[in-house]
Amino acid sequence: MGMKVLDLTCEHAHRFEGWFQSAEDFESQLERHLVECPICGSKTVHRVPSAPRLNLSGASAPAQRDGAPGAGGQPLNAGELQARWLQMMRQVIEHTEDVGEQFVEEARRIHYDEAPARSIRGVTTPDDARALLDEGIDVMPLPALLKEPLQ
Repeated sequence: MGMKVLDLTCEHAHRFEGWFQSAEDFESQLERHLVECPICGSKTVHRVPSAPRLNLSGASAPAQRDGAPGAGGQPLNAGELQARWLQMMRQVIEHTEDVGEQFVEEARRIHYDEAPARSIRGVTTPDDARALLDEGIDVMPLPALLKEPLQ
């Protein structure tokens, strides 16, 4: 039996795909609060209309776009933007150490060679981030990261 691909959205308008054995399987998982937004974790999820997926034998393959997605003045659609955001968040999580509330202290220790140089992420206030920038310590604000794996 093939998988059913459903277009979904959460209460915060994040669009994503869900793969289920059937529409009934989706409804069952939804009722048991097993379906959640991979971006924000919201469990308030519902289906959105989607174009049918057609398998036409002998149909020509879709034309490839020149350049990268979004190149040539073509805006990225919401799905492409979310996919890129998730990819970027995975890279950040994979290549940084989470120092949590100790971010400001640890960033200073690294900057002043009191701790091993490495990429870190954590939590700080806007005022503390500005203070770090004033000291010549590069920081970049990111949205709050999920503690669980991203889908």
